[in-house]
Formats: sequence, C-alpha cells, structure tokens
Amino acid sequence: KDFRGLLPADIAILVRDGKEAQAVRAELSARGVRSVYLSDKDSVFAAQEAHDVLTWLKACAEPDVERPLRAALACITLNLSLAELERLNQDELAWEARVMQFRSYRELWRKQGVLPMLRRLLHDFRLPQALIARSDGERVLTNLLHLSELLQQAAAELDGEQALIRHLSEHLALSGQAGEEQILRLESDEQLVKVVTIHKSKGLEYPLVFLPFICSAKPVDGSRLPLHYHDASGKAQVTLKPTAELIALADDERLAEDLRLLYVALTRAQHACWLGVTDLKRGNNHSSVLHLSALGYLLGGGAPLTESAGLTRWLQDLQQDCPALSYGEMPEASAGHYHPPHNEAALLAARIPKRKASENWWIASYSALRIGERLSAGSDEAPESPQAQNLFDDERLDPQAPRDVVAGGADIHRFPRGPGPGTFLHGLLEWAGDEGFAATPQAVEDAIARRCNRRGWEGWISALSDWLQHLLKSPLHIGAGQAPVIFGQLSQYRVEMEFWFASHKVDVLKLDELVRQYTHNGVARVAAEPVLLNGMFKGFIDLTFEHDGRYYVADYKSNWLGVDDMAYTEQAMEQSILDNRYDLQYVLYLLALHRQLKVRLADYDYDRHVGGALYLFLRGTRAPSQGVYFARPPKALIERLDRMFQGKPEPKAEPAWVQGELL
Repeated sequence: KDFRGLLPADIAILVRDGKEAQAVRAELSARGVRSVYLSDKDSVFAAQEAHDVLTWLKACAEPDVERPLRAALACITLNLSLAELERLNQDELAWEARVMQFRSYRELWRKQGVLPMLRRLLHDFRLPQALIARSDGERVLTNLLHLSELLQQAAAELDGEQALIRHLSEHLALSGQAGEEQILRLESDEQLVKVVTIHKSKGLEYPLVFLPFICSAKPVDGSRLPLHYHDASGKAQVTLKPTAELIALADDERLAEDLRLLYVALTRAQHACWLGVTDLKRGNNHSSVLHLSALGYLLGGGAPLTESAGLTRWLQDLQQDCPALSYGEMPEASAGHYHPPHNEAALLAARIPKRKASENWWIASYSALRIGERLSAGSDEAPESPQAQNLFDDERLDPQAPRDVVAGGADIHRFPRGPGPGTFLHGLLEWAGDEGFAATPQAVEDAIARRCNRRGWEGWISALSDWLQHLLKSPLHIGAGQAPVIFGQLSQYRVEMEFWFASHKVDVLKLDELVRQYTHNGVARVAAEPVLLNGMFKGFIDLTFEHDGRYYVADYKSNWLGVDDMAYTEQAMEQSILDNRYDLQYVLYLLALHRQLKVRLADYDYDRHVGGALYLFLRGTRAPSQGVYFARPPKALIERLDRMFQGKPEPKAEPAWVQGELL
C-alpha cells in the first residue's frame, strides 16, 4: 500500500470543552499551525457575529433612523476605522450616502429576501477580503454566512422585517443546547488540524488522534448546586443540600460518564492515538488526583498514587506483552514555526473558448451616462430607488457648493445646498403627491416638522411650509397655448414612476449627437463619453401627469442658481440644464412616456398626446419664471431614439423621383 506524507488534516485533538480547545489552538497558532474547533454544543447564535447581524438588520429595517444606523456602522465585524466613523459626523454627504446605501439594502430585503441582502452588505463592505487576512477570519465569515442561511429559512415562516428581528433577538437571549442546524460549522475544507470535543467525535474516525487532557477530571465536591444524581431505582434527583453520601454517589456517576467518554476517545483513531499521561496534583499538600480520572481509575483500580514514580510502573505494566502500546517520556516542546508545503502542481494551459463570448449585457440608467471631465463621473450601476437617483442627480451638480446647514431662514434660497437637502426637498414633494397634492396647511406643516425635527432643522419648518403650500397652489406655465397646471388640482398622475425598456447596443455618442441636433437649437454643450448601452435601461420619473388631454413628465431640481428669485431666469435655467446635461435626461424620460402611451392608447400620436417635459427648479418657484423650464423635443427625435434602442437601423431616405415617373 502506498504511503503519503502527513498532513494537518490527518490530526485530531480531542478535548472535553471549549476551554481546553482554546488552550490547544492558542499553542498551535503560535507555531503557525492552523486549526478548527468542532463542538456539538456551541451555537452560532452565541458568536459575536450574531449580535452584529442583529444590529445590521435593525439598521436595514429603519435606515432613516440615526441611532441603529450608527450602531451598525460601528459594530465590531465591519471594523470601520475611527477616522471613517468620525467623518460621518462631520460630512453630511458621506452620511447621506450611508443612509441611501442602507435604504437600498431594505429594498433588496423586501424584494429578494434577507439572504441576498446580507450577501450584498458583505460584498459592499469588502468583508471577505478583510476577514481572510485575520487569523479568525474564516470562522467569522462562516458564522456570517451560516446566520444568513438560518435567517432566510426563518423568514419563510415570518411576516416582515420586525418579525425576523424579534426572532433573532429571542435566539440571542436563549441559552442551552443548540439545535442541530445551529451548531457551528466547519469554516474551511483546507488542511487544518481538527480540535474536536469527545462528544462531537462519537461515530467518527481520524487517522491520528491526540488526547492531551485525558488525565484531567472534574470531581463532584458539592460546591456546585443543585446537585444531580440518580437514586437506587434509577430516577433522576436534584438536591440543594447535598450530604457526603449524595456527593459520593454523584461523583460515581461522573466517573462512569468519564469512562464512557474515555472509551469513545480511545476508539476514534484509525492508525495511532497519543495520550498525555501525568500525575496531576491538587491542593496545598499536592496530593495526586490522577485516580479520579477515568484513565487513572483504570490504571490503578481507583487507588490513589502515593508517589509519582508509581505512574511509571503502572504504564510499564500496561505495556507488557502488548506491542501495540508504546510508552515514552514527553518530548520537549518546540518553538519552531510550521511552514506548510507549497503546492507544486503544474498549472494546465488555459482553455481557449471556441464559441463567441456572450455580449456585455447590463442594466443602465441616466446616471450611467458619463458627461465630460468637469462633471463627476456617473455610476455604472442603475439606482435601486428614486432616492438613490435623486442623490446622484444632486451630487452631480455644483460639487463645490458649501454644505453647512443654516439653523433657519425665511426664504428657500438660504436653505442648505447639496445632495442631502436636495433629497429632502424631493421627499417633501413625493409626500405631497402621495397625499393627492391636496394636503391641508396643517398637514403640510406637521409633515415638514416631523422631517425637520429628525435632522435638527427646526428653524426651517415655517419657511418650508410656506414654500410648499405656495408651490402646490401656483398655476405653472407649461408652454405657449397651454393652460397652466396646478399641482393641487391634478387628478391623473403617478409619483416616482419607474420605467424599464430594452436597449440593444445603443452607442451613447450617437444618442448624444441626436439630442444635441434636435434640442436647444443645437447649441454647444459638454459631450457625453463613449458608452455602449446593451441590456435594459431604467429610471424613475419624479412626476408623470395628464393635463388637458396631454401627458407630461416633471423633474424636480434643487440646484442653487443664485441668492434671490431674479437668478432663476429662463436663460439661467436652460444653461443649468445644458451644463448638467439634463437634456439627455428629459429626452429619455419622454421616450419612456412615448413607449408607455403607444401601448396604452389606441389612437396614440406623439404630437397630439405628449405635452413635454417640465423642469421645476425648487428654489425659484416665486421668481417671475416660477422656476419652470419647459421643453418639448420634436417627434422625429423621439422616434429615431425609439428605433435606436430597438436596435433597428435608420430608414434610408426615399428618392424624390424615379425616371419617367413623378412621385
């Protein structure tokens, strides 16, 4: 039979409990030997990671509540630096980004479940990469994945996020034996020395077994109450006032159990088993207690050792006429460091695919359109929510704007600038839309007060209430020949309408060329960078509404154009739209509306049914322009873009005449 070299995975060290396992693993780790601890009692819910996961769930369930979110970001497992945590206190943009991040986790939790959500969280915080560098990293990562699976199973029988949070909280509060599915899992299939409890090893075999603590014992002395024992009839009994007789009876039962465990331990080895045998002493007089252990009881028949030399005679007597037993002195411990052998297997040549590689299919959005060097780069990932899209839009504009929060003010022009306040204003209009744009002044003030109080903006409640009530009642002009629209009188509308449509190898440079050709009289503007849109295109329209038989899209912009209303002229708003390339945005929104109406209206015609795009600059609603910029690109542009996204070629121009025949 062929032999092979000894590997760490061939070795099992059997122990009684976690304390012994910890001592063994510490010595192995000091010498570079990796190990794994397996027990039949340790529950994954007892690990620190379970408490951290509970903290994450609370933050994901309520991402807008500051306390649980800060607790989640400060937990041990995420291991964010103190500098990064302090930055969240100082940088509002960084804090809002974290809020949006955990909002996306909540959305993923609701759509796909807790397991995909937790896996996304692990990926976003790069925990696998960080943990693998730690000595206990595999253990931590295994616990996190194990907990994620258990929570996913529990979620199938529970209703909602809070029910799952209560479920996990109850498990953390419980103590006692873990269920089979909750026992800690093996963290790796690599070459690791196994440190296993004797209970866990029942029914298993290992090539080589070591029993370093086999001479230890925990005799019953009556100090730990209540005392458990069995009476003469075999019935379990408990007492709080043990007598010497009952203590002796309980200790006999302890010894019987130790003998059973000794048998289990001695029969686990396939090839060899090493026993650490010594004359253990205890007490001030250093009396031997070896006879109290199962091995000492077998060696001496229960008689105590009078001198340590007697142990040598016991072992020599045991070894006689038994070649399978070998007795020797304990070798000196080595401080040498173990260096695992390198994998010298030769790498095979890389396989060359014979079929054509699959096309680059992805989900894009307006934020995927990268616009020039002086504007911040877009994100390749489509936003998961309207709030995430709004945060991107606001972040893209005026990145150097001051973000200090003014305590209060009388007009909207002094309201804080930046992505956080911008998302806040969007949220007010979203709330108003959900209320039918007809909320009473008191309801408006109450809603704004609740939102401002959470952010410490109490000084803005009055100004924002006046601003929103004025906006909802104002007749907004939407192009020549059209009756003004009043938000408070709308009856047919959708707030944050989400759209998806296919994009078949759309060249953004060609798309941009078309938009520049057909809009704003072809005026020069920052060009888009080359990107290929292939897959799906998605987005969220702030407001889609019907007015006098025509359909419109509206987008809210919190851009700061100047210190007073006079800064919000039509020319200034158009320049802001061109600088930030919102023309691309509203054209794509109108394309989505065009496709929706084409399949919903039997007699649909773009010129008759599409009203246009309304850009509402929220800080300029009291200006002569009302902060409204209206645009309606021609039908030819929308239809050409429609064909482009379908992957259809441009139609060839028909000749004006054929020889001999006038067309």
